[in-house]
Amino acid sequence: MTIESAFGDTIRELRKQKKLSQEEIAYASNLDRSFISLLETGRQQPSLITVFQLAKALGLSAGQLIAAVEEKLQP
Repeated sequence: MTIESAFGDTIRELRKQKKLSQEEIAYASNLDRSFISLLETGRQQPSLITVFQLAKALGLSAGQLIAAVEEKLQP
């Protein structure tokens, strides 16, 4: 699994756990819905600013979000 796909899977799983649509998380993170879709499918890489925006929208710290991605990358 690549880092991009692990990040995307993590964002999608956390978003669904919070019962948020792509539109809702996009609005909360000040990002475009289509960009959220690209992130979730691993076709786009987030900037550091984007990581912080998404973490805040999900009610997490950036460190917690990155830790969740790292956990997904473990064999």
